Amino acid sequence: MLSELLAGAVSDAEQRRLSRPLATVEADALARPAALDALAALAPADRVKIIAEIKRASPSRGALADILDPAALAVSYETGGASAISVLTEGRRFLGTLADLEEVRAAATIPVLRKDFIGTAYQVFEARAAGADMVLLIVAALEQKTLLSLQELIRELGMTALVETHSADEVGRALDIGASLVGVNARNLSDFTLDQDLFGALADRIPSGVVRVAESAVKTAADVAHYRAAGADVVLVGEALVTSDPIRTLSEFLAV
Repeated sequence: MLSELLAGAVSDAEQRRLSRPLATVEADALARPAALDALAALAPADRVKIIAEIKRASPSRGALADILDPAALAVSYETGGASAISVLTEGRRFLGTLADLEEVRAAATIPVLRKDFIGTAYQVFEARAAGADMVLLIVAALEQKTLLSLQELIRELGMTALVETHSADEVGRALDIGASLVGVNARNLSDFTLDQDLFGALADRIPSGVVRVAESAVKTAADVAHYRAAGADVVLVGEALVTSDPIRTLSEFLAV
């Protein structure tokens, strides 16, 4: 599944490149105001922090929410106390677009993550051109050389990479490239099964000074508390927010 998603995302980017060449996207990226400091926004604190996700659908759950106005939802997330906003921009299975990211960036004052299946420099320049402050890199999807080069490009553009892992080996690879924001995804991207205890099993491998992000398998405040007790600085939440009153749900989650 992961290979299919990455191949599709890269192919779609190549189609966009036909009408919007790299030089154009790079110029747009460099013309953007400086990216917001995501590491400062997500730095460890006395209470857990939330990255709130704008997500219409997923391969595992199908359609979740129409989200006709991503900007309005982003404002609700920020009002509710989210520290950052994640925007799914993958179109085939998650029904997202770069336009969603642009609308969210225009409406929000907190850092915004481009969550997609990133495999090329073109996609990184697209992210900055659309206003992203963070870009997701999935260790399992990338060779180490590519992972390193994309991380370096993200930094050169003033953004922060959220480097996603699923195993001890992948945590090691993330640390080897100097990742400062490391996520552990409870969802296996090969078969989409969930293991909520995976974060706790890997958290001690992520040193202090690196922000620890728990991803997936969050439905209730108890799930947030579970991750917080295991050492999460930040929890990324999607489905639970788009299928509920986001401000009320964020209040419950941030109270743990």
